[in-house]
Formats: sequence, C-alpha cells, structure tokens
Amino acid sequence: MNKRRVVITGLGLVTPLGNTVAESWDSILAGGSGIGPITHFDAADHPVRIAGLIKELDVNAYIPRKDQKKMGVFIHYGMAAGIQAVQDAGIDAAAVDKHRVGVAIGSGIGGISGIEKGVETLRDSGPRRISPFFVPANIINMISGDLSIRYGFKGPNFCIVTACATGTHNISEAARVIEYGAADVMVAGGAEFGSSPTSMAGFANAKALSARNDEPQRASRPWDAERDGFVLSDGAGVVILEEFEHARARGAQIYAELAGSAMNGDAYHMTAPAADGEGAARCMQQALADAGIDSAAIDYINAHGTSTPAGDVVESNAIKQVFGAHAQRLAVSSTKSMCGHMLGAAGSVEIAFCALALRDQVAPPTINLDHPDPACDLDYIPHEARQLSMSYVLSNSFGFGGTNGCVILKRI
Repeated sequence: MNKRRVVITGLGLVTPLGNTVAESWDSILAGGSGIGPITHFDAADHPVRIAGLIKELDVNAYIPRKDQKKMGVFIHYGMAAGIQAVQDAGIDAAAVDKHRVGVAIGSGIGGISGIEKGVETLRDSGPRRISPFFVPANIINMISGDLSIRYGFKGPNFCIVTACATGTHNISEAARVIEYGAADVMVAGGAEFGSSPTSMAGFANAKALSARNDEPQRASRPWDAERDGFVLSDGAGVVILEEFEHARARGAQIYAELAGSAMNGDAYHMTAPAADGEGAARCMQQALADAGIDSAAIDYINAHGTSTPAGDVVESNAIKQVFGAHAQRLAVSSTKSMCGHMLGAAGSVEIAFCALALRDQVAPPTINLDHPDPACDLDYIPHEARQLSMSYVLSNSFGFGGTNGCVILKRI
C-alpha cells in the first residue's frame, strides 16, 4: 500500500530556554543559554554542578493540583508540552474521532528522581510509607497514559525508550502509525527530568559531562577544541503529527511535512559511537531513501552535536561520508549549545526547532564555537542565527547502546 503523507500541525516545548514554544524559539534565535548552577539539590560534593533546568513552570496551568502528586516531574513536563501541542494544533477533543488519535511520548530515564526519593522513604520510614502512586508516577509509559486519559484519545498508545534517541524514535514510529493507516493523528515526543543526584553523579563519573562549573553558559560547546563533555538538561518536546488530508480538511496550520525517517544500531559499544560513524551515516542514508530524495536536497542539519570530544568528530565525519562535496555547502548546527542535552527529550525538541526553522527560514546558531576543532570542518553556523532558504532539513539523534535515529522534514 502507498504511504499516507504526515505533517506537523502542533508544537509544545518546555526547555531550559523557556516554558513555551515562543519563549524557547526566541531564545534560540538570540543565541541565549539556558545552562546554570544546579539549585534543586545540594550539589556541593558533585564533580559537576551545572545543568539545564526548567525554571518557574506553572504546573497548575496544566495539571490539577490533586493529580500532580500522582505524576513524576518528567510527566509534568511531558504533559505540559503535550497540552501545548494539542492546543497549538487546534485539536478539539470533543469533536475528533478519539479512536483515531494516539499518543507516543517517551523518556530516557523516566522517574529516576522519584525512585531515588522512594528508596530514601523505604530506608528511613519503612514500606508502609511508600505512596500507592509510586509505580504509576515513575514508569515511563505514563506520559502517554496520562495525556490520553486527559483527552480521551483511544488510538495507539505506547512509548519507545532508546536513551538519547527516544524523542526522535517516538516521532518517527508515530508517523509510521499514520502512514500505514492505524491513526489519523498522533501526539508524539519525549520528556526528561534527569538532573537528579544519582544520574548527575553517574554521568559525571563516566566522564560524559562538562565540568566547566564556573562558566555554565559556556560549558556546552559543540565542535569547539575546548569542549569537555555535554551538559545534562531537563525538558520536553511534543509534536502533533497528522495525516495530510485530515489536516487540510479541518484547515489546520502546517509547520512542515515529515518526509522520511530511519533508525538503526551501531552494534559496537555500550556508550561510545563507532569510530568510523558507520551506523550514523547509514541511518542518514536510510532516512534519505525513505524520503525519496538525494542527499543534495538537504539544506540544514540539526546535529546531535552533544559537545563530547569523540562524538562531535564522529558525527562530522559521518555527515561527510553521506553528503560528499555537498557537506561543505550544508549548514549544520547544534541547538544543544544553548539548551544542553535533554536526553530522551532532545530529539523531539530538536525536531520542533527544525519545524520552526523551516517556517521562519532561519537556521539556529551554534554558540560557544570560539576555537573550532580542526577535525570538525563543516559550516556550524557559529554564534548567530542565519537567514537561510531551506526546503529539507535533517535532525540527528544518537544514543547509548548504539541506537540511531534520523528524521527529515520538508517545507510545505
């Protein structure tokens, strides 16, 4: 059967740069940074004391107070972004065929902060003090579950958990649900509240994080010769995916078309990318094939670009493998330079940024690229956003375990 066309008709964002799409995007275009000191726990003894935190989110605007304690903070973020996206798309829950609307929102490490607190309660006060909401507040599929319950959406309901590729994989698989007719609308993305004491210590001890504690806003610096690791961040990104004719029939706004996607694996190492970038390159090639376009059609890449010494070189080389001479004409940037790495939410947030880039015909910058690494020699749009004519853009996400995901958006 022929695949149905899938478009993006709604966006929702909660990021270290702002608690709405407009706030986050304005900060991206201004080259702002959302990175700062950790304030929600005493990090004095931690080797890394900086993160991208969510600031002053009014959870009461999205979730009744009586329900908030039944949900982990990562669910709060996912619900807020999901509700924003539904509202932005103009989805009328009372009028839509609820059996044809599904939800797919994942998280990389889910309720780790809630689990930490539960263990402390069990140790200090005993098993009877554990909340009956402990499990549903912390399991990852409950973002999808709680959002579907809020609106009564009864279509496919799932979540994919693939580390830093989570948001991308949920969006790409939700699109396939629509392409092959199992739903007309999917609410898809990722959310994360990973800045807990245990996870911060674990990532830091794995030497994955930047330790630039005295200069937090300069810590995330993809492709810079002085980069020393990524900055862990919290947040959520959700998009509304819709079958094209369904969207057109109801007069919906359309940000972009999801033209193609792919996922694969390196089968190489638990945390490190394959040095030759084979998996990443193959994933980009598969996404191009799925979109039915030549590599020269891509105008801009929102790279995975985490600011790790090895990962940035591998991704740059993979791009050169796939795009050949066109790689030198491509615009490439990393919005993680501004908002840090939101783990399971990163890909979905970045896909939302790609949709906005197509809408406004402006490519986000890479900030803090003060001393370019000679091993990374592409056009990374340093420091300032750039007006750019774009028809196709590519978003890359690569995660622990060697999992890779790519999504291509088309201007429409």
